Amino acid sequence: MLPIDALLPEILASLKKCPNLVIEAAPGAGKTTRVPPALLRLPGDVLVLEPRRIAARMAARRVAQEMGEQVGGTVGYQVRFEESAGANTRLRFLTEGVLTRRMMSDPELKGVGTVILDEFHERHLETDLALALLRRLQITKRPELRIIVMSATLDALPVAGFLGGCPSLKSEGRMFELTVEHTPYSAAPLEEQVAAAVERVVDRGDVLVFLPGAAEIQRAARSCDALARRRDLVIAPLYGDLSPAEQDLAVQPGPKRKIVLATNLAESSITIEGVRAVVDSGLARIASDSPWTGIPRLEVKRISKASARQRAGRAGRTGPGHVIRLFTAEDFHRRPDQDEPEILRRELSQMCLQLEAAGISDPLEMEWLDPPPFNALVAAETLLTRLRARGPEARRMSKLPVAPRLARLLLDAEQAGAGDDGCRVAALLSSGQRIRSLDDEPDQRTKQVRDQLRRLVKSGRSANSDRAVARALLAAFPDRVGRWRTGGTVLLSGGGSATMERAPGEFLVAVDVEERVAPIIRIACAIEPEDLLDLFPEAVVGRDAVEWNKKAERVEAVSSLCYGELVIEESRGGRIDDEAAATLLAAKVAESGIARFADAEELEAFLARVEFASAHSAIRPLSEADVANALTELCYGLRSFADVEKAASRIIPALERKLDSAMLERVAPARLRLAGGRQVKVNYEAGKAPWVASRLQDFFGMLESPRVAGGTVPLTVHLLAPNQRPVQTTNDLAGFWQRLYPQVRKELGRRYPRHAWPESPMGN
Repeated sequence: MLPIDALLPEILASLKKCPNLVIEAAPGAGKTTRVPPALLRLPGDVLVLEPRRIAARMAARRVAQEMGEQVGGTVGYQVRFEESAGANTRLRFLTEGVLTRRMMSDPELKGVGTVILDEFHERHLETDLALALLRRLQITKRPELRIIVMSATLDALPVAGFLGGCPSLKSEGRMFELTVEHTPYSAAPLEEQVAAAVERVVDRGDVLVFLPGAAEIQRAARSCDALARRRDLVIAPLYGDLSPAEQDLAVQPGPKRKIVLATNLAESSITIEGVRAVVDSGLARIASDSPWTGIPRLEVKRISKASARQRAGRAGRTGPGHVIRLFTAEDFHRRPDQDEPEILRRELSQMCLQLEAAGISDPLEMEWLDPPPFNALVAAETLLTRLRARGPEARRMSKLPVAPRLARLLLDAEQAGAGDDGCRVAALLSSGQRIRSLDDEPDQRTKQVRDQLRRLVKSGRSANSDRAVARALLAAFPDRVGRWRTGGTVLLSGGGSATMERAPGEFLVAVDVEERVAPIIRIACAIEPEDLLDLFPEAVVGRDAVEWNKKAERVEAVSSLCYGELVIEESRGGRIDDEAAATLLAAKVAESGIARFADAEELEAFLARVEFASAHSAIRPLSEADVANALTELCYGLRSFADVEKAASRIIPALERKLDSAMLERVAPARLRLAGGRQVKVNYEAGKAPWVASRLQDFFGMLESPRVAGGTVPLTVHLLAPNQRPVQTTNDLAGFWQRLYPQVRKELGRRYPRHAWPESPMGN
């Protein structure tokens, strides 16, 4: 008798009144193996979505065993590339992607009466998509379809609300007291930490160790081997790629105590009998997407608090348990409460492809438990357009159980008669393993995927298979095109660059990249420029531009054929666009410094003159942008620095044309006539009063300094001796004549007797 059994009558009664239901049940309560067969009493087949292949297979086997049957009879399962079912199968355990692909060919799920989404708290992308599609089907065509959401750790209220405010039921399960121990930070390898922790708790009963993946499990098994031999224990790995017999060894009770080394699949769906102690690494391989290719991959990350609690609960199913976490209590408290739903953090092209295949062109028309981010949808839709994944082609691609890029690769390779090599390359790229080249010998798992893909794609290997696969890779990665340059730099079609020590050819498609500040291309495939023209004629455009010839110091015309930001071919010479040439030439002049081409002091004085005028009139001051624009105007029709040097005298007139020149001359005249008849230059300097300089005799007859700005600003006067050296600087001529001139007259008269030195400079 399992805890969930007591709830079964209430579950059936609820479903007869309302087609939707949320069930909360603790791990070990029996929801996965007891609820689905109970629903066979209701009309229609039952589909159960499990987040992992091993959970689907083992749940089907357990239910079939309890019914006294073999898998493939009343109970079956279907996972990626594998199915065990027959004509009489009414209860199927499926992985999530299998259901969405089934709904492409059977959108109304004919004959299905109930769909159960198990372990919903994991919130895989496919789970959210399945829930949205099922709810849409229920509302539009199948109101009698029953949808059940089950989980051990679930906030039932939002899910029940999404399902029309349906009921929710809860089974508490059995839980004994747990002792949870955190360990200090250790620099020791993880497998050594595991072995030490296992030795401390092994006397309590079977030990369940949570590790990120198969590689860590294998290392931990070696570290625990001596302990296992000494204590006569069985080491039982548990991960997805093991055979059913190996999985049974970990899950089923046996004559000897066990050390079960498992991935996070043992958190839920599978109950392991006899476990009284848990050792938790606090890590898991979490689904993510390569930022470079968008192909799904698994990354080792820290688990959430909810996952840690669920793992700990595995030790308290049959009696008091002990949990050792291989991380600190502080680390635990810093972790997020729940894992973020994948729909909010994953690349969405696979989801959008499935919707496109189902005839849903706008994902936002759907109702979602958590709507996908708009920017992620835009990026996904843009990629699908580039992959030609629209209409019938989208439906063909959606039937292949690989990422959209790899589906495009497979279909193009098949069409070119290179299906075998296409399957081999797609299997390598979808493996999630680090590969050295596209010619790597695949491991056993990759071979299995390759062989399964070959059953879906027409086989073939022509004499030009390598070329065909290269073109198929280009079709799959149209945004990952580069051009290798001597020195190891790869210019990219999307802009920017990467590095690659040795390239397969000048033009390439990058298919494996190590993300750094400057990306490093690890694996690439050579392509020909003609391939870009053949496959993406609309994306190859001609551009006419101007470039700077640094050596000749001149502007030159360049005609380019470009794919994105990547130049495929270019030629120099030809007609130059005057405006573009002027802009570039002016920028280079400014870069070199205008002093090289024009009298810097003269320009500075003019700008100071305008600044003075703007402070005393409606004339606006000239900005740096005005100077740059005037420089561009000056450069119009010119091509080189030599041309600018010849035309430099026109820079100030060009600036003056931007102003009211008549007002400028009234407010801040460039020259003034003195009483003696001489014209003098008015000097303007930033931050100083304007001034004039001339021989002392030129100011005879003047009691006041000349004025500008409509007579409001007196000029500072520099009185010069005959040798042009200043005698006095003043803006008070009357005071100078009265107080200082007699002495100046005496001294200068002796030194310059031929010059006039009247006693009265005012002529009276």
